[in-house]
Amino acid sequence: MNPEKMPDYTPRDTLLDERVIMVTGASAGIGAALARRAASLGATVVLLGRSVPRLEAVYDEIENGGGPRPGIFVMDLLSAAAPQYEQLFDAVADAYGRLDGLVHCAGMLGDRSPIEHYDVSVWQQVMQLNVTAPFILTRTMFPLLRRSGDASVIFTSSGVGRQGRAFWGAYAVSKFATEGMMEVLASELNEDGPIRCNAVNPGATRTAMRRAAYPGEDPDQLKTPEEILGPYLYLLGPDGRGVNGDSFDAQ
Repeated sequence: MNPEKMPDYTPRDTLLDERVIMVTGASAGIGAALARRAASLGATVVLLGRSVPRLEAVYDEIENGGGPRPGIFVMDLLSAAAPQYEQLFDAVADAYGRLDGLVHCAGMLGDRSPIEHYDVSVWQQVMQLNVTAPFILTRTMFPLLRRSGDASVIFTSSGVGRQGRAFWGAYAVSKFATEGMMEVLASELNEDGPIRCNAVNPGATRTAMRRAAYPGEDPDQLKTPEEILGPYLYLLGPDGRGVNGDSFDAQ
């Protein structure tokens, strides 16, 4: 794999007008930043996460900023079963009729420990949230994505999902799986069709997950989530039409 680095991208103010975009992990970090920015560019954002207060805070920020009224769907992707996905599909279908974008930002770091000693239950949780849930959600939302004339599915990857690194355990393995799932799905999609699928590696970003992985690091030396959104916005909008099966580095 030869990941591409996104050149400086400045979206126009109306880039995402009339688009309906679902963002998982929308209550904090990159997901919240992307939701706010997408709304500022005209998108109706479907906020998906498990923390009601944090989702409501993002909702209020979007409304106060003059963006289209977002939707909130509270769902714990770590424990959700088929009925919850079906209810989500029905709610989105009834409210919006289609999806023009689906961005997988929710994720879990798990333990930084050698595989020899890795906790099995933590391993299963990381795989569930980072791999299985995005698969189920994408599969569930496919009929709504097909109703769009220009739909984009974006997975969030990582550098440790391209080159294995000691002690990154389940997280690294899950990101290898993320890249693989993106490539399989992209290969199944017609490049000239209505749906495209790509991945973005945000790189070192000032998030809670980064703090957990590198507790001794100075966060002020890292880019904020707002500063690494270029590839996401490019792929969500019409400028990314025809781009399928690529993996981008945001930094």
